[in-house]
Amino acid sequence: MLSFKGISIAAEPSPAASVAVASAGLRSGDKYVTPQGVTAIRHGAKAGGTRAAPAFGGKPTWTRAPMPAGERFTEVMGLVDAHDLATVCKEARCPNIGECWNAGTATLMLLGSVCTRACRFCAVDTGQPAGRLAADEPARAARTVSLLQLGYVVLTSVNRDDLDDGGATHFAATVRAIHEASPSTAVEVLVPDFRGNLAQVDLLLASGVQVFAQNMETVRRLTHSVRDPRAGYEQTLSVLRHAASATPRSFVKSSLMLGVGETTDEVLEALNDLRSAGVHIVTLGQYLRPSAHHLPVARWVEPGEFEMLREAALRMGFLECLAGPLVRSSYRADQVLVTARQRLAA
Repeated sequence: MLSFKGISIAAEPSPAASVAVASAGLRSGDKYVTPQGVTAIRHGAKAGGTRAAPAFGGKPTWTRAPMPAGERFTEVMGLVDAHDLATVCKEARCPNIGECWNAGTATLMLLGSVCTRACRFCAVDTGQPAGRLAADEPARAARTVSLLQLGYVVLTSVNRDDLDDGGATHFAATVRAIHEASPSTAVEVLVPDFRGNLAQVDLLLASGVQVFAQNMETVRRLTHSVRDPRAGYEQTLSVLRHAASATPRSFVKSSLMLGVGETTDEVLEALNDLRSAGVHIVTLGQYLRPSAHHLPVARWVEPGEFEMLREAALRMGFLECLAGPLVRSSYRADQVLVTARQRLAA
């Protein structure tokens, strides 16, 4: 039996764990059927999509993260598994999982672990969940946050185009459950685009989030070659612009991956578009190819270029910009919020 801070936790089979068992031993691109009957593709990219590796060599040292380890990491892993929760940390193979989990922070992934979209950079399994939802997930997420005594939690999810509201009602219910169980916990939501339905954005904002995030992912020119066809550059801008204008109580955040074929001028244009839409916080990170079936890396962005882009973003008026090879949307999210608040008050 697992334990955390002296509290015994009974581990039970879960939907997320069942998917993990069903997909165990599969290679990226393999098709499988979950115990719930959902047909999915492992890591979201079909095997036929193999592309050549970049001709400019292997990963530079600045893109390599240490292997996750440590007592705190093991505790968080056990608790997330025991409460039947999927995490973007695991599903998307985040390089910062060790650092974040050892610091006692976690990004919880709602609405299951199978996405209805197939973005060419993403390692999350893709398929058609056919409307399946775990009704007790909001309560389980709140229980996990309470047990971990988190002061800050990031909630994200797969895309659920199979649901009429894209999962917004379920998402908002989870935020409210966390606030009820842990009133002092700040909640950031990294949400799908809800197909541009702004009523669903309002539903999330009304739940009392401190940070509302939706990722642009890449520059305008590359959107259709990098993201799923149902996503869109203008659609994401519309969601972010609405969120920024709808509530003065929440910070609005977005993120860009670099190294997929963009130019520096295009990155600066995207940053300007985000700032013009009212986005307060932006993160910039290096794209790392999850498998040979995913979009290849076009270039390795050097740390100095990330610093230059950070300085440019701050000059544009962003309250904070985290930029670096291993930076991801939720990286050091609690510290980013503190900095944004301080700069807003200055």
